[in-house]
Amino acid sequence: MGDANSVSSSQVQMTELVLPSHTNALGSIFGGVIMSWIDIAAAICASRHSRKTAVTASIDALNFVAPVYKGWIVNLKASVNYAGKSSMEIGVRVDAENPRTGEMFHTASAYLTFVAVDEKWKPVSIPKLIAETPEQKRRMEAAEERRRVRLAQKTSKS
Repeated sequence: MGDANSVSSSQVQMTELVLPSHTNALGSIFGGVIMSWIDIAAAICASRHSRKTAVTASIDALNFVAPVYKGWIVNLKASVNYAGKSSMEIGVRVDAENPRTGEMFHTASAYLTFVAVDEKWKPVSIPKLIAETPEQKRRMEAAEERRRVRLAQKTSKS
C-alpha cells in the first residue's frame, strides 16, 4: 500500500434490480433499501481506499429526489471525496433506470463518513487522496468544507 491513492482507484459502481420484496404498497422502493445499498457501495469504496476495515460513522444527508419502482434498475456510484488521518467522506449518487423506456432518473445522493479501524476497533491511518481531475478537486474542496462544518457542529454540542 502506498501513502496515497487516486480517487479512481477506489470508485465503486453497483447495480441492483428492484424486486417486489423491496417495494411498498404503492410499488415504489422503500427508502431504507436504497439507504442500505448506499451504505454497501460506500463501505466497499472506503475499504478499497484504506485497504482496511472501514465502518460507517455518519450519514450527513440523504436526499430522495425521485421515486423508484418495481422492476427498475438502480445504479449507484461511490467515490472518496476526502481522506483525513483515519476518516473518509464518501459521496454516493443513485440513478434509477426504467428498463421499458430507457429513461434515467437521478434518485438520491448522500455523503457518508467512514473510519478505518484495526481489529480492536481503533482508528488507523489511511492513505492520502489524489484528486486527478478538476471535478475530483472540486469535490475534495467541497468535502473539506463539509468536514469543517461537521467538526464545528460537534464542538458546539460538547
